[in-house]
Amino acid sequence: MTDYGAAHRILGALIEARTGQQLLPSRAWRIDTSLRPLMRELDCTSLDALTARLYVGDFSLATRVVEALLNNETSFFRDREAFASIGRDVLPALAKTRPLKKLSIWSAGCSTGQEPYSLAMTTAEDEHFKDWDVSVVATDVSAEAISRGKAGRYSRFEIQRGLPIRQMLRWFREEGEEWHASAELRRRVRFLQHHLFDPPPGRFDLILCRNVLMYFSTIDRARGFDRMAAALAPGGLLVLGAGETVLGQTGHFRPHPMLKGCYMANEALSVAA
Repeated sequence: MTDYGAAHRILGALIEARTGQQLLPSRAWRIDTSLRPLMRELDCTSLDALTARLYVGDFSLATRVVEALLNNETSFFRDREAFASIGRDVLPALAKTRPLKKLSIWSAGCSTGQEPYSLAMTTAEDEHFKDWDVSVVATDVSAEAISRGKAGRYSRFEIQRGLPIRQMLRWFREEGEEWHASAELRRRVRFLQHHLFDPPPGRFDLILCRNVLMYFSTIDRARGFDRMAAALAPGGLLVLGAGETVLGQTGHFRPHPMLKGCYMANEALSVAA
């Protein structure tokens, strides 16, 4: 069995300093799997050998290690019921409060782009938003994930995870072993490398930050909520992952009384954020 003692602490400190994510002991099993290709490339026979190389101040290696350890798990329309609720309930509720027919959406922690592209397809196919100005901003701390999202290229396995055949054929084309997002779909999403703790990349009517804050410490989770509160436009909504909540985490948000998994800003506090 691999000893995750010192190596785990070093790697955990590195990824938390760079991204805010905690490498919890329960996720330690991912270390070997995630870092094995890099270790093989560098001819490092153990995690100790790899972490020893980090001590010499190799910035590029530290970046590659962090990229390898980040959890980029995602899929199109991930959590189908949650996405159905966004299209059926959340977007119509927002539309009623936006007389100028403009809608700005932030997909925070977007990974390789499946979530923001799912949002773009949802709004593009909804007749209610036919003549609206809808923008989707997708951000992630991972430069590699953002690069892949911009390219809009997915393997057959990735394209089949959650994407209905009708939308696959409408919005993607098959090229060899990959499926490429159409130019029209890619134009609907703007990708940016961005840390959640940095100043927000705009003001938004809808923010999705799903399955991201769960990896943060209590203090960093509160910092993330602070930033999102500052980014939310008046009357805007926040959507978290199924296992996440604002309760006991922040004073900036409260559960929406009608929309499950949705949160409203406590306006007075949000202005101060």
